[in-house]
Amino acid sequence: MIDSEKIGKVLYGGDYNPEQWPEEVWEEDMRLFKLAGIDIVTLNVFSWAALQPDENTYCFDKLDKIMNLVTENGLKVCLATSTGAHPAWMAHRHPDILRTEFNGMKRKFGGRHNSCPNSPTFQLYSVRLAKKLAERYKGYDNLVAWHVGNEYGGECYCENCEAAFRVWLKQKYGTLEALNKAWNTAFWGHTFYDWEEIVVPNLLSEHFEEDRTMFQGISLDYRRFNSDSLLKCYEAEAAAIRSVIPDAQITTNLMGFYKSLDYQKWADSMDFISWDNYPANEDPYARMAMNHDLMRGIKGGKPFVLMEQTPSVTNWLAYNALKRPDVMRLWSYQAMAHGADAVMFFQMRRSIGACEKYHGAVIDHVGHENTRVFREIQAMGKELEVLGDETLGARGAAKIALLADWDNWWSVEYSAGPSRDLKYLDELFLYYRALEEQNFQVDIIGMKDDFSKYQVVLAPILYMTKGTVDEKIRKFVQEGGTFLTTFFSGMVEEHDLVVTGGYPGRLRDILGIWVEESDALPSQAANHFSYKGTEYPAVLLCDLMHLEGAESESFYQEDFYAGMPVWTKHHFGKGNAVYVGTRSNLEFYKRFLRDLCEENGISPALETAEGVEVTERLKEGKSILFVLNHTEEAQSVRLEKTRKDLLTGEVLPEGTELFLAKKDVKILKEL
Repeated sequence: MIDSEKIGKVLYGGDYNPEQWPEEVWEEDMRLFKLAGIDIVTLNVFSWAALQPDENTYCFDKLDKIMNLVTENGLKVCLATSTGAHPAWMAHRHPDILRTEFNGMKRKFGGRHNSCPNSPTFQLYSVRLAKKLAERYKGYDNLVAWHVGNEYGGECYCENCEAAFRVWLKQKYGTLEALNKAWNTAFWGHTFYDWEEIVVPNLLSEHFEEDRTMFQGISLDYRRFNSDSLLKCYEAEAAAIRSVIPDAQITTNLMGFYKSLDYQKWADSMDFISWDNYPANEDPYARMAMNHDLMRGIKGGKPFVLMEQTPSVTNWLAYNALKRPDVMRLWSYQAMAHGADAVMFFQMRRSIGACEKYHGAVIDHVGHENTRVFREIQAMGKELEVLGDETLGARGAAKIALLADWDNWWSVEYSAGPSRDLKYLDELFLYYRALEEQNFQVDIIGMKDDFSKYQVVLAPILYMTKGTVDEKIRKFVQEGGTFLTTFFSGMVEEHDLVVTGGYPGRLRDILGIWVEESDALPSQAANHFSYKGTEYPAVLLCDLMHLEGAESESFYQEDFYAGMPVWTKHHFGKGNAVYVGTRSNLEFYKRFLRDLCEENGISPALETAEGVEVTERLKEGKSILFVLNHTEEAQSVRLEKTRKDLLTGEVLPEGTELFLAKKDVKILKEL
């Protein structure tokens, strides 16, 4: 982790690209950074072409000047390896570095995310550059972190990837017999007799659309392979840096719930998590919160770095609306509320050309401090100085966990049925949002994590019960936990082969039900059910289930399955297993999950008006509440304990009616 605690405050800064500007601008940047309270810059993100003009020449003169300048001005440095985009000469002379798209099209030089992860050229020169950078700058005391690559993503389907895929499969399965069994290749005459017969799954082979495949097992393994391929590139550069600087703190900037890469696996190879937050203005605040909680969760609850956000405007959306006054501050503190120990921006000075020239920046094209955005940046810089180390290292206080898993995400959306409207994240978000908007604290965990830390574990669409996760769930419930899952769960094992013997497969005894069929409803259709006297819609999927020890109080009201259970509860050991057999609306989930929390003795951090978010973090046994008003109106909150306002120093007695202006933030420490 960037050692913010040693520095004594939340680090504040972001991506700085002085190589795009004449040197006379640099000194003015230093003045403006001091004025804004900036104390860290990320350098060298996209400089590979400037650093290496050919196979054997390296030019570090300009980067030397930049490093010396920021050092003299007291700035900390997060140094990138520049390998997020390869030079044009490399593509021209070594075309193996160019990716092949999903449709089989071979790319030319251009854009970024443009290097094949299995290219021998990329693997050679990326690692060599990372090591040379480490050797050159290892002596800088202000070099606090390393940033490998940039926003890894995308896929490649070239011949190098095809050959590497076969090697990956040999390591995974050992024999073709095992592979044929795992992929069920007896279907449609796909039996393989030689490894060389295996080709990449894309539009030239198994797919008829990007997310519609004729062989789910093959396409699922290629997803895993692609994620692993990019991870190996990251790990190779990180190893090169560590060969020179053994205690280097190394990261790369992730992107929240990003489908292409299994971040839960990536986290094991990262010293700390950093990520880039670019929501649209209209996104619900709970969506941002869920991304933050994922980034905290993949590293076992440790704090993370908000590596990028825009100070004002994101320029790649369909409509690039400005962040309204105070929203930058609000969203920055929201990141801290969910675990960020550093707040950083892209970019420090606005570029003058290419596709990000109208993206927001600390220093606008006008080039001075007399802008609304700069004044907001400066004001927050002063607040972070006041806040000091009060929140650094604080951890979450959740008793509820939401289970997320990339294999499930990929396999659900590759599934041939039951509905094209079934989207994994939509279901996760419904459950998360219902809790987050009522100020219940939620951790997002993976299958490898410890369930016993929680009283309630939610696992919407646990389609794939891979490994021994059913045993973990069984033990968790038997020992007193409450487990909830939903329709389309327990269907398959880790190779996407159906678990026979009745749905929900390995979860059947825990849940005490048998699902006979599932009805996929068109997008405008709905059945209905009643919960505590209120009618709610049943949409998307309706499971037709039979009770095998479970109990139910809600039943479908229409169609031939009227009277069959909608949701069930099964007393299993000392705990309970809950199954929700359909999708409903947010109002139902809020009421249903609040009741579930109350049954388990779990309370919200604070009771507030709608749109006021309260998140609790713990440090040295003391509670710290972040109270964030996302609404356009002033709000008030009644305090249940005496607390200190960490931004003003004011002590607020128990029972105080705390006033928040629109988009306002309060950080309150228990005394």
